[in-house]
Amino acid sequence: MTIHWCGTGLSSGPGIRRLIANGHDVVVWNRTVSHAKDAVGDVAKDIRAYTLEALTASLKPSDIAISMLPADQHVSIAKACLDKGANFVSSSYIAPDMRELDAQFKAKGLASVNEVGLDPGIDHLMAHDLVNRYRHSPAYHKDNVLSFISYCGGVPKVPNPFRYKFSWAPLGVLKALRSPSRSLMDFKERKVDRPWNAISAYTAPLPTPESFEVYPNRDSYPFMAEYHFDPAWKVKDFVRGTIRLNGWKEAWTPVFREIETLSGPAGDARLAEMAAGFVKENSYAPGEPDRVVLCVALKAERDGQAVFNETWVMDAWGDKNGTAMGRLVSTPVSFAVESVLKGEVTPGVHGAPSEPKLYTSWLNQVKSLAQYMERVTG
Repeated sequence: MTIHWCGTGLSSGPGIRRLIANGHDVVVWNRTVSHAKDAVGDVAKDIRAYTLEALTASLKPSDIAISMLPADQHVSIAKACLDKGANFVSSSYIAPDMRELDAQFKAKGLASVNEVGLDPGIDHLMAHDLVNRYRHSPAYHKDNVLSFISYCGGVPKVPNPFRYKFSWAPLGVLKALRSPSRSLMDFKERKVDRPWNAISAYTAPLPTPESFEVYPNRDSYPFMAEYHFDPAWKVKDFVRGTIRLNGWKEAWTPVFREIETLSGPAGDARLAEMAAGFVKENSYAPGEPDRVVLCVALKAERDGQAVFNETWVMDAWGDKNGTAMGRLVSTPVSFAVESVLKGEVTPGVHGAPSEPKLYTSWLNQVKSLAQYMERVTG
């Protein structure tokens, strides 16, 4: 079985290196071969120029194709996998047209594993663990009132005036700011058209508690079912969102104001222009440490008193071996690849694993990727 890793951007290197170090046959594909050689050429011996046609021609039955390319290209690669009898892995959210391929993947005994990066990915593993622990705890009761939050963000280890530096595609960051969100807060649906209209404070329970700005993103509602919340549970809060350094809203206010004026092709062109400027002014210098903070919490209350209150907390930063973002996005992708190779993933379109044996194994491995990662009470 050959592993075809497509894309060698900022968040791919550690996953590629791990698979090669573990003895797997890996072909690396990238649009620009020279960029791929700069990134992983010291370990990858088979680097090819990516086109969908070239990849499709190389796929063989039981191979695995990993797409770390832009999200709009995942489905095309997944369909090529179906045609050639290969499996598919991606760190991205499951798009509706990917989910529509579920029956085809099942019929052919193949897996499409998605949402296995950092966020989505590690956050899902933590959520599955907390929900399972709650279900099997003495505190479990049908009358409990539940609150769930999941906040993740990449931030500078050393704060800068912009309160942010780009560890992934700047254009993707800006486009995300135009996306509405839906979450559950105080038993009510909360819809927000832009993130900056929903910024609040959150204190992360790190060894030294630290305050951040947070906001909900995307649609949180489907993840109640994804995390196996019982429909009969009394859920007060359910929010999946983003962490930013304090002062981020103030520093980015001019950006927000301009984004509000943009629309159509001209707006997209201006976003791309803005992204190019930001990446010049606010990129990480060689060797400069980035930082990732992730907090996933589940609390159950009865009669106003907390009876279950646990939080997974992770704090990681870049070191001599590379960025925190890179290892936390791509290393879990490599876990998914190996799980497919071992037959641990059933056929069909899936997100991060919810089986206790698998998510426990993955979380134990993730601990080695962060300088701090604990499940704390209270």
